[in-house]
Order: sequence, then C-alpha cells, then structure tokens
Amino acid sequence: MRRKEKEYLKYIAPAMVTMIVLSVVPTIFLTIISFTNYQLGWDFSKIEFVGIENFVRLFSGADRDFWHSVFISLAFMVLATAIELTLGFLIGLCLNSSEFKLKPLVIGIMIIPLVITPSIAAQMWKLMLNSEYGIVNHFLTALLGLKITWLSEKMAFWSILMVDVWQYTPFVTLIVYAGLRSVPDEPYESAAIDGATKIQELLYITIPMIKKLVYLTLLFRVIDCLKLFDIAYVLTQGGPGTATEFLSLHIFRMANAQNGLIGRAAAIALVLLVLTTCVSKFLIKKMRKEETA
Repeated sequence: MRRKEKEYLKYIAPAMVTMIVLSVVPTIFLTIISFTNYQLGWDFSKIEFVGIENFVRLFSGADRDFWHSVFISLAFMVLATAIELTLGFLIGLCLNSSEFKLKPLVIGIMIIPLVITPSIAAQMWKLMLNSEYGIVNHFLTALLGLKITWLSEKMAFWSILMVDVWQYTPFVTLIVYAGLRSVPDEPYESAAIDGATKIQELLYITIPMIKKLVYLTLLFRVIDCLKLFDIAYVLTQGGPGTATEFLSLHIFRMANAQNGLIGRAAAIALVLLVLTTCVSKFLIKKMRKEETA
C-alpha cells in the first residue's frame, strides 16, 4: 500500500531534480557569494567573508544608486500593472460584449506582441522612437507639430513603460477575455429579470466571477515588472545616466566586466529576490483571503 501511495514520486522526480539544479543551487550560491568580497576574475583563494557589509553598504546609502533603482523599479511595477490590468480588462470586456466578423483577426493581431521576443520588440521600438528619423516623431510632427526626444533623461522611463504596456496588455486582455467567456449566462439572466443595470452586473457578477483570474494575472505581471531587464537594456542600457537603471540593470552594471563586483551584485540580487518573494506572497495571501471570504 505504501508503495502505491509514493508511486507518484518517480513521475515528479525529474521535475524536482531540474528545479533543484536550476533554482535552489544557484540561490544558495548567490546567498553565499553575497556575504563575500568576491570580484570578477579572482581565484577563490582570494575571497574573504565580509558578513553583512555588502548589505550595510546598500541600506546605508553608500551605494548611491541602489535606492534610486528600488524606487523606479517599484514605480514601474505599480504603473505598468495598473495600466495593463485596466486596459486589458476594458478591451476584454469590449471583445466579450460584441460579435463582429473580424473578431478572430483582432485576437490574432493581439497575440503578435506576445510572441515577439522582448529584446526584439525593444529594438523595433528603439528605431520607431528615434528622435530624428523615427516613425513616431514623423507622425507627431505631421499631425501636431511635436518632436519628442523619447529616450532622453525625462522621457526614457515613460518610453520603457509605453513599450511594456504595448507588449503585455494583450496578455491581460486574452486572459480576461477567456475568463469572461467561461462565465455562465444564468446569473446575467437572473439579474436582468431583477432589473439590474450593466454597471451592477459588472460589479456584482462579472468581477467576482473572474476575480481569481485577475489576481493570477496581477501576480504574473508584478513578478515580470520587478525583474524587467531586456526591454530597458535594449532601449536605454539604464541611461541616460541612471535614469532607467532598474534593480536588474543595477545588478548587471555591478557584476559586468566594467565593475566586476560580484559580491555586491549578489547582495543586490538577493534583495531583489526577497522583494519579489514578499510582493508575490502578499498577493497570494490576498487571493486566498478573497477565496475564503
């Protein structure tokens, strides 16, 4: 009997081993390195244990760019998820409430941004946002007489936000649309008999019925936004200056050949890991609380 109860282990063992090798082992190594002064190219014999010195340096402000990176990473997470969820939900509602011949084509077009690699999408947008010969400024100049330097210090953050919204709003839209299609008609029919308005149907039927799906989508987007790298790196490389140096880019700058401060970069990476875990845990706890309410 015990053999039959544990028979499932042989099926999940390969996935567990893969997860341990690709996730657990690197995380343990990262944690160990974060407490050392290791630099790129050093022999392991030169490494010294420095305790929490790397973390004290971060939180005390000795690393001047750390708190800036934390702030813009959190700001980007909040703005991107809020805009994408709002637009995705509204577009999903529009698609669900109306039927037209070109609807399959519209849905197909919305999939295109999702299948484009973020680095390729960013390169495409970098060309379009070029201040001199980009197509975006071409139309702005022709229609409104405006010419914007999209990747300047003041606009770079908003340009990255715009590209992220363009690429991932369809993701939210398709998930919301799929959830709306799965909602049964009976509650709406009962509400119509009771004289409920469309707003009341939305607030008391639609949103509660797809709430779990919305929370799950929110969780995915929050995690992705916090670890954003490819779009920002291709568009601005963290610049101008440190205007768009998100935490992931700050880690990269610390660890690359220019600085090679692997120990300090590992400490920042561990902070990012903890931050992502805490935000994710909060959302999961909130989702479970809503389920039991």
